[in-house]
Amino acid sequence: MSNMTVCCKPLSRPDGSKIDFGAELTGMNIEAMNDDDFALLRQALYENQVVVIKNQGNLTPKGQYELTRRFDPAAGVYSHGKSIDKRSVLHADLTTIPHQPQVQVIGHGFVKEYEGLSNIQLRHPHHKAFHKTPISAEDDEDFTHFYRWHIDSAMYNLDPPLVTSLLAVQVPKGRRQTCRYDDGTDTTLDVPLGTTAFFSGYRLYDLLSEEEKNFVRTSKVEYAPHPYIWMSKAKSRSNGLGIVSEGLELAEEDLPPFESDKIKTYPMAWRNPVTGKLAMMVYPTCVRKIHLENGEVLDNLPEIRERLYRLQRRAIDPDYIYPHDWEEGDLVLFNNHGVMHSIVGSFKDNEVRIFRQCNMAASRPPMGPLTI
Repeated sequence: MSNMTVCCKPLSRPDGSKIDFGAELTGMNIEAMNDDDFALLRQALYENQVVVIKNQGNLTPKGQYELTRRFDPAAGVYSHGKSIDKRSVLHADLTTIPHQPQVQVIGHGFVKEYEGLSNIQLRHPHHKAFHKTPISAEDDEDFTHFYRWHIDSAMYNLDPPLVTSLLAVQVPKGRRQTCRYDDGTDTTLDVPLGTTAFFSGYRLYDLLSEEEKNFVRTSKVEYAPHPYIWMSKAKSRSNGLGIVSEGLELAEEDLPPFESDKIKTYPMAWRNPVTGKLAMMVYPTCVRKIHLENGEVLDNLPEIRERLYRLQRRAIDPDYIYPHDWEEGDLVLFNNHGVMHSIVGSFKDNEVRIFRQCNMAASRPPMGPLTI
């Protein structure tokens, strides 16, 4: 029996918004949760995909780890493994908490002391290091891009975490930016500085035509071995949704050694374990091939990227994006098998941001359309 009175309400959203996911939970004491309380939390997460719990600044790294692992008790290894190759595009973005290696410190600015770490320089990923056409330096304070739409996952050897938790420890106040799409349209989105933006893979699936749904239900995507090294010299589209094809991906012989049975091939459609709904969940940055239902394998990378882009672009229209306005103490849990997300924003040198991220490689692969 639950020992808490938990209230679940939809996240606030702009008038006319088409966002149909996200909830705020109140009355939840994470440190005192029993099994019934956790069952309520799990139900809320898989029904709403993104759950915000306010005023959790006292949550310890161990507590955050234990909560996150509760969604997948057989998990335990950080989602990208015990170490990240220095050639990986992720290497500079993550700082591990020594006493809780499943929890990473992310953010921006110089931090003298935090959780056993000393004199650390955090770096918020800036799109100028990854995008083919970044925003000019003179516009950088007021304008930004979505950095990279992604699923938290190594996409090689390890399966994508079921759930990610993010805790806001220190948040710069007050400034907002305009996120420009710069994708041949004049689309923009007003965002809080350093927002984490989400879109729903379930809504994306619902937006597809019947022919497109059939393609997504029956096809699989094969990801590159060591994908973050494979694509380390390539550049992103300006809206963060996939790579510009310029032939800059590394050849297999230039990658670290890999094993064929550790290359990941997943369905395009992932099933929600509670509602049974299907989400289109494809990480376009890392995709190398598409496997069709009839056994044919598509391997023309520029064509694959264009096909996926045509399917996924509709999901990042501003009306479908939830940009979370972080406050210190916010704990956000999200269904990593149902929503995709992007880092956003460019910080000044004196703007310090400290977050904790926790996720663990899943004990099972994503459930596809035919999984029981």
